[in-house]
Amino acid sequence: MERAAMAQLQEWKARKNRKPLIIRGARQTGKTWLMKEFGRIAYENTVYVNFDNNRIMKDLFAEDADTVRLVRGLELYSGQKIESEKTLLIFDEIQEVPKALTALKYFHENASEYQIICAGSLLGVALHAGTNFPVGKVEFLDLYPLSFPEFLKATGNERCEETLARLDFDMVAPFKSTYIDLLKQYYFVGGMPEVVAAFAVRRDFREARELQQSILTAYEQDFSKHAPHETVPRIRMLWNSIPAQLARENKKFMYGLIKEGSRAREYELAMQWLCDCGLVHKVHRVTVPSLPLKASEDLRAFKLFALDVGLLSCLTGLAPHILLDGNELFREFKGALTEQYVLQQLVTLKNITTWYWTNDRNSAEIDFLVDTGTDVVPIEVKAEINLQGKSLKTYRARFSPRIAVRTAMTDYKREEGLINLPLYAVHMIREVTDFALVSQRQ
Repeated sequence: MERAAMAQLQEWKARKNRKPLIIRGARQTGKTWLMKEFGRIAYENTVYVNFDNNRIMKDLFAEDADTVRLVRGLELYSGQKIESEKTLLIFDEIQEVPKALTALKYFHENASEYQIICAGSLLGVALHAGTNFPVGKVEFLDLYPLSFPEFLKATGNERCEETLARLDFDMVAPFKSTYIDLLKQYYFVGGMPEVVAAFAVRRDFREARELQQSILTAYEQDFSKHAPHETVPRIRMLWNSIPAQLARENKKFMYGLIKEGSRAREYELAMQWLCDCGLVHKVHRVTVPSLPLKASEDLRAFKLFALDVGLLSCLTGLAPHILLDGNELFREFKGALTEQYVLQQLVTLKNITTWYWTNDRNSAEIDFLVDTGTDVVPIEVKAEINLQGKSLKTYRARFSPRIAVRTAMTDYKREEGLINLPLYAVHMIREVTDFALVSQRQ
């Protein structure tokens, strides 16, 4: 399948001043496949090393960080000649050998000609635990589940994706029902690569659900295997509370929903563990929607989303037959799936950071604010076609943003300072708002 991250890897390869690259992402988001596929198409030779339960690698990196010696050892281990400009070195599950992480610093400083990509399913947990990390000596690439445009390509709907990418909304409009049907499929199937690959071949929703359940089971096993023993029950309770948290009208995370009387301090480690694993996204509230948004971030108030809309629908027990019941899917859980979907697309956009806003009385809420670097763009999310809502009107009257976005199951329309953007095109928000802002200045 085609991943947008492949273009980022090609850009990394082309740079003369590249550093060792670390791919971050939750388990089963396709990190290993991406690294191997990149090696296959971009290099003459690939040396792949998995550090999990690898005593030879632990011993090799334990002695010292002499890069000449390390390369010789990797050649002996792989049985291959490592030529710096022709060979891609892949270190998988690198967190299992912390000294290999430290060695990346010396590869950058003393042997920068070698091209190294690393990944690890629980890398974030390892780093947070205090690994001697080579700060400033590596680069990062974040890998998420497939976005909606990647899903379209993977399921043989490339023409639909290309039309959206051209912002050809006049062409999109007659095929609106097709896009809505595909979006419903994505809400259910989600973007986990194994699930999408199976669905692309057999179009079996029940198989998709079984695969999602197996992924969730693997995550539960990770809790028990890798998390501190005393924290495991809280991790499970917090993780399983996400559907109920998002089902609330006010989606601010409430510790009391996990267990009556719960307090934040009791779940700090559990929350940190899930964040470090990449299994959840925290979206914080801001009190004043002006640049920089970070300056007015309220660390006590946040929404918590899962990493994938398909896994969220699996957690909630959403049945396949709902796909056939008109727009019922988009009404489930008070729009929880829709907000999850929108957030999932926003996090894949480069150089965009996401928050949300409520007024002091919590009587008005903007679902998401994105910081584009030059503007704060408010985004109101509607699950269906009803565009009536006071919050965006209140926000615009109070803060006068240059551009605002309302995304729903409606056609594209641009009015004075307001864009109605179809949900299935929300991944094009940067291009759409940039075009609108340029038009304002002309």
